[in-house]
Amino acid sequence: MGLSNVIKEDIKNISNELEKKLKKLEASTILISGGGGFLGGYFLDLIDYCNKNLFKTPCYVICIENFISAAPQRIQHLQNNQSVEIINQDITMPLTINKKVDFIIHAASIASPTYYRQYPIETIETNVWGLKNLLDFAKTQKVKSFLFFSTSEIYGNPAPEFIPTPENYNGYVSCTGPRACYDESKRLGETLCVNYYQQYGVPVKVVRPFNVFGPGLRIDDKRVIPDFFNDALHHKKISLLSNGRPTRSFCYIGDAIKGFMLALLSEHDGEAFNIGNDEIEISMLDLAKLIGKLVGGVEIEYKESDDERYLIDNPQRRCPDLTKAKNLLGYVPMVNLEDGLGRLKDWYVEVYMGENGK
Repeated sequence: MGLSNVIKEDIKNISNELEKKLKKLEASTILISGGGGFLGGYFLDLIDYCNKNLFKTPCYVICIENFISAAPQRIQHLQNNQSVEIINQDITMPLTINKKVDFIIHAASIASPTYYRQYPIETIETNVWGLKNLLDFAKTQKVKSFLFFSTSEIYGNPAPEFIPTPENYNGYVSCTGPRACYDESKRLGETLCVNYYQQYGVPVKVVRPFNVFGPGLRIDDKRVIPDFFNDALHHKKISLLSNGRPTRSFCYIGDAIKGFMLALLSEHDGEAFNIGNDEIEISMLDLAKLIGKLVGGVEIEYKESDDERYLIDNPQRRCPDLTKAKNLLGYVPMVNLEDGLGRLKDWYVEVYMGENGK
């Protein structure tokens, strides 16, 4: 796994586009929870690239990761990096960090429905107690900025008149359903963030990612895009576990990381931002067809999930209103869905299929 050619290209592009903004990080100390995960790994690689190519004085990065859902191989290339400290710890446990920290990114979370339903209590604890740990630490450190990863799932299953969904939509969410451990703990996390900003002046920004995908997303993650690729690349029929009609708007990780960084480095404390791609809202059937076309010669089948609660509270549509992020952050996604899926396919082939194309 680690730093593949596709990820290297993404990181270089992000650095080139955000060069002036990223220089705000120079010589700082950055704490990243969940640095071995899908999103966190990109942050580590971006900062490492900036240390080597952009900054005269490098950043120091403290990565806290317990690898409950992350792959250690993703960041193994940073193990001996003198500017990166990797602490194997549960973020809900007391922190013992002796350095002055300037920026905090709370990316630790269990985001795949399959896994957060397997670990519901751990999911809640990470999204609430882990966050509170970091907010209390941020308060004592007087950090320059704090980024919390919420989710588009806080909107639940919006009515058609609220799609595309703006940040001021309050959500239609079950507090007891099978997805509630994730959705509701993220909602409470946002409440914590806003109150720490209002009460203590912690400069928190909240981002709500909309279905981010790309290299680094494990092929066994169990979310829809890796599931479809896992079937297709192993010469199986792509299995649709619904009627194929639910729709999503997917965002390539290179674009998403730009949006996250723009939020972190902005002055918009106490605000929440949708980060995604509003170009296309695609049905699961059409997504399966597109991935089948990219891989070639793949059929599609309809199956029922072994989990009888799989489709309960599953949103029928998901599409972001990006007006706020575009106007306040200057965020504009650039990578279209097909190109992004092609880059992810290349990464899966490079990392998982190997020379034998297993």
